[in-house]
Amino acid sequence: MSERWHWPAGSAGRGPYATELTPSTVDGWRWTSLRVVELGPGETHAFDSGDEELFVLPLSGGGTVVADGERFELAGRPNVFSGPTDTVYVPRDASVTVTAAGGVAEVRTSAEAQGAANDADGARFALPAAPCSARLAARYLPADAVAVEIRGAGQATRQVHNFGSADTFEADRLIAVEVVTPAGNWSSYPPHKHDVDEPGQESELEEIYYFEVGDGPNGPGIGYHRVYGTPARPIDVIAEVRTGDVVLVPHGWHGPSMAAPGYHLYYLNVMAGPGAIREWLISDDPAHAWVREEWASLEPDPRLPMGRITEDER
Repeated sequence: MSERWHWPAGSAGRGPYATELTPSTVDGWRWTSLRVVELGPGETHAFDSGDEELFVLPLSGGGTVVADGERFELAGRPNVFSGPTDTVYVPRDASVTVTAAGGVAEVRTSAEAQGAANDADGARFALPAAPCSARLAARYLPADAVAVEIRGAGQATRQVHNFGSADTFEADRLIAVEVVTPAGNWSSYPPHKHDVDEPGQESELEEIYYFEVGDGPNGPGIGYHRVYGTPARPIDVIAEVRTGDVVLVPHGWHGPSMAAPGYHLYYLNVMAGPGAIREWLISDDPAHAWVREEWASLEPDPRLPMGRITEDER
């Protein structure tokens, strides 16, 4: 079963995309999509959004986005460990052109030293998407407007970039956030699920995890991710993940996402579902929910935030 839901880097490449996982390419998948496009300096990728709303999210490098004739400049970032990036929201039924700049000059702090290579050679963009009904306006979100949350405590501390969360950014159906987990920490923890529609308690959402892992002195790093179900709805995934890997979560408890000692872990979450209300409501696995109570007596990991200060620290 793990093979169905874990897509190692390169296994989901299709056409112009290094990764393309959509309802039309994955059997039984309905509500979310992820495409990753890699462009050299000045290279352009043009497409139509069709029935999907989406974000153009720089993973490394920057560039420009033109959506229905409206032009947006993306400063981007050196890598996913250098803090949140600016993004562009693109509505459904739009003609889109994404062009890579010459790259972003990389200035590495100690926290960023594990990131992607210098991107003077181009840029990489994630295009998280979801089919939707309403057509909203195209919008630019600057990096300094992204809500940065330090979640958890102790070895469960992680940094969340809420650029497309349900309570921080208006969209029709799509929910998207980034999570950075310092080396040795666990995130998506305690394990939780969101696979049934229980108003006020839990929302039904598919979820995509796209991973990047910091490099070590001898090469690429590794991380781990867990998904498990119930007798009525079984699923069993224990994935060793590397940069470019994707884990799909159609249902079930998911977590922890484990950053191996020595390697920071990043993932992009893409969520959507059939509910009438766009919201992220979760249920913790009752066997492990008690862990949250420990956080009150623990300090947050001092290695966070990475990239820029949070609102609370200004």
